Amino acid sequence: MAELQVEIVAADHFVWSGAAKLVKGRTSNGEIGILPGHVPMLAVLAAGDLEIVPVSGSRFSVQVDGGFFSVDTDRVVIVADNAVMADSVPAGTR
Repeated sequence: MAELQVEIVAADHFVWSGAAKLVKGRTSNGEIGILPGHVPMLAVLAAGDLEIVPVSGSRFSVQVDGGFFSVDTDRVVIVADNAVMADSVPAGTR
């Protein structure tokens, strides 16, 4: 099964990384969903919630205050100005 390798970092700290089936976020041009096989792209990330569906575990959200969203060869890198995860979210890998 194809999967995305996702890394989320804030300006001053690591947030989460791991394998995911789906990443949804809001860019300056509107909402976007990333599935495995998505074309490469670079976008400005708007403030709001990122939604992550990990390969194992439950769907969770990360609140971000803007930044950048990059996709290339099933790798998603999100660099946020600030990011906060819910307390119930399991830690990702590093």
